[in-house]
Amino acid sequence: MAQPDPHRNIVLIGMPGSGKSTVGVLLAKRLGMGFVDTDLLIQEQVGRTLQAIVDEDGYQALRYVEEQVLLDLDVSAKVISTGGSAVYSDRAMQHLKANGVVVFLDIPLELVIKRIGDHSARGISRRPDQSLEALFEERFALYRRYADIVIDGAGQDQESTCTDVVDALAGEVAHMAGN
Repeated sequence: MAQPDPHRNIVLIGMPGSGKSTVGVLLAKRLGMGFVDTDLLIQEQVGRTLQAIVDEDGYQALRYVEEQVLLDLDVSAKVISTGGSAVYSDRAMQHLKANGVVVFLDIPLELVIKRIGDHSARGISRRPDQSLEALFEERFALYRRYADIVIDGAGQDQESTCTDVVDALAGEVAHMAGN
């Protein structure tokens, strides 16, 4: 089986609840890579939870801090779990894509709602008047734009999703070797 480039990152994008953190840890273990959760980096840098940033400073403040954290990220051979709003920064996404393959963990809105439950405590970056449905539609187009690989996570557990990512990465490597 073809192996991914050991120096490239694997960047996970998707809605809150899509499994970026859980699948990311499984993926890092399976591929022998390090793991970076950018939501945790944001919280470490600011000294507050994502929800506290949104509550105290607004969703745009969270997006600004997230963009700075992503632009400052200089790692290789890591699985990177991004925040759901990372795709709002073209600069940050181009930075991540420069040394990484971007994997969109695609789950339907119903599953997002089921997995995140009360989203008011999740630190989700959205306009105060924006419904979760409108946010989902807005972000979906951005996730598709930046994704190198799309993984359908509907009806799957995190282990199966992880296997699908590994298989897709191997397929991408084989495809690139054939060019």
